[in-house]
Amino acid sequence: MSDSSINVAKFGGTSVATYATMLNCAKVVMGNPNTKVVVVSASAGVTNILVELAHKALTKDEISAYVEQIQAIEFAILNDLGAPKLVADKLLELLESLKQLAFHEEILHRPDLKDSLLSHGERMASLLFSEVLTQQGLPADNFDVRKVLLTDSEFGQAAPQLEGIKQRATQLMAPEIAKTVLVTQGFIGSDEAGNTTTLGRGGSDFTAALLAEALGAQSCEIWTDVIGVYTKDPRITDAARPLPELSFEEAAEMATFGAKVLHPATMEPALRQNIKVFVGSSKEPEKGGTWIVRDCEYEPSYRAITRRKDQVMVTVKTPKMMYAQGFLQNVFTIIAKHNLSVDLVTTSEICVSFTLDNPPNSVLQRLNRETIEELSQICEVELEEHFDLVTVVGNNMHSAAGVSSRIFAAVSDFNLRMICFGANVHNMSMLVSEKDSSNVVKALHKSLFEAE
Repeated sequence: MSDSSINVAKFGGTSVATYATMLNCAKVVMGNPNTKVVVVSASAGVTNILVELAHKALTKDEISAYVEQIQAIEFAILNDLGAPKLVADKLLELLESLKQLAFHEEILHRPDLKDSLLSHGERMASLLFSEVLTQQGLPADNFDVRKVLLTDSEFGQAAPQLEGIKQRATQLMAPEIAKTVLVTQGFIGSDEAGNTTTLGRGGSDFTAALLAEALGAQSCEIWTDVIGVYTKDPRITDAARPLPELSFEEAAEMATFGAKVLHPATMEPALRQNIKVFVGSSKEPEKGGTWIVRDCEYEPSYRAITRRKDQVMVTVKTPKMMYAQGFLQNVFTIIAKHNLSVDLVTTSEICVSFTLDNPPNSVLQRLNRETIEELSQICEVELEEHFDLVTVVGNNMHSAAGVSSRIFAAVSDFNLRMICFGANVHNMSMLVSEKDSSNVVKALHKSLFEAE
């Protein structure tokens, strides 16, 4: 199917946290007759609890307490809906399934069980939000995205299978959206065997973009709790300002280097099919937001500053590297084998340093550990922790006079552990101590944006 008038709308966890916030989302959906698919995250707080249940060794009392916290969140919304029997019965089924998985004796050791458990947040939120739309007079059905979103079997960080998704979306979703709005889940999918998989934290944005691509949609809206994409994280200081537009390339850089408002992979489907992406606040939709498009009217040297936390720096070293061929290939073959992504790299004659994401309670922690163990078999490995990656995103940064000097002048009071500049025209990145990173961001923002 290809209908350029279709819009896919995604609502984040804070947007579907309560019945009241869901009503705001319902108004947004009803305000755009082209919105045919709605993708929801789990209600705020639910995924964090599910992660605890999936990754921590807990007593039975602790597990019960966590399950009760989730029930309280879901029942509050259900009761505000008037607790219609059909919805209540389905919600109880999901909560019972969640409880069984939480108490499963192998939950800490089986990635497939973890993904099944984690999927329940989105499944409950979509059930409840479809009822909200229905009660507001908009025909809506709760659609199980696992029927369409085909992935590989890398539980916790599954990769979508694009051709399979397109075929299934055309067959199962396209006929339905002609007559109703489909409310479905972000973050989750299924493999060829029908096992539930997850796309990693923040994967709901990615889901929305993938479905927009598969359905040939014109636009994809990402509704969250902030008014668009800002020049920097507004939680660091209130000097940040929203951006009216971004290019796909700028948005991809910002997402990759830590902008929480977007999942890094969201831009891939949008760029492939030239799907316009909008980011706005479901609390204040009237204030507009940020449009992400292929070509912007204005392309400044400095567009925004991002920060990605929980970084580790790995240095691999061997005297054999001097004048030797193949050492770098061996190092990066091992990294690729474990499906890890490296952002910053520096080299000298006998050593190479690079950065890796290392968020707590993540698949990456396990992969990083396995990678470092394997690297240790061919060279010395030194690991340094407690870093953040700060990135200035803009345009033609490698060729504009004075760009780098202005950035370095702004951060002259701080130690920069690594710097990456010149490999990409859209960014300059620097690795700094996590205790300094907020002040580094503030100093950069003051120099590059507040002085204008």
